[in-house]
Amino acid sequence: MNLMQTLYFFDLLGTVVFAMTGLLAASRKQLDLFGAVVIAMVTAVGGGTLRDLILDQPVFWISQNIYLYVVVVSTLFLFFYARFKTIPIKFLLYLDALGLAVFSVIGAQKAMGLGLSDPIVIMTGVMTGVVGGVIRDVLMGEVPLIFRKEIYATASFIGISLLLILVGWNIPVDMAIIGSIGVIFTLRVWALVFNVGLPVFQPINPPD
Repeated sequence: MNLMQTLYFFDLLGTVVFAMTGLLAASRKQLDLFGAVVIAMVTAVGGGTLRDLILDQPVFWISQNIYLYVVVVSTLFLFFYARFKTIPIKFLLYLDALGLAVFSVIGAQKAMGLGLSDPIVIMTGVMTGVVGGVIRDVLMGEVPLIFRKEIYATASFIGISLLLILVGWNIPVDMAIIGSIGVIFTLRVWALVFNVGLPVFQPINPPD
């Protein structure tokens, strides 16, 4: 299996995991099955959808319906599985880190393939990786994860920047992609394991 096939597999896996995180968020608000599927769907495909709309490209899940089927099937599975078994939250968080890495790199690749500038490539990659979670949190009435202390979008930003640097140094694209995914995944897992976050904005004289 070549790198593109491997990325496609991990892209589908990331879709499953993001859908599951959406379902878990829905469970905290005690949404019904329909509401849970909607939240899972926007979490899993929201970032890629916004990316394609902004880049004026065909929306990926319209031409590849498998993504919709994957979201619905995985959501239904977890919806009923959780009634009988404990969900391995920590394992899901690690898979979420992998999903973030793969989504970010795929988004960046799409912008690179269109010949866009480096800042746009970075923004596109970060958008693909995190916007689904932002939509999920907004719909759930929570402060989006990327606006809290969590090292999440930051990991995506650093990894995509590394991808551009390695490509600029004429490193083979396959190696650059693997290195970028590895950095994003490692940074996210490191933040999870050691509870590392960015500094919080705390002015000397906070407003009343």
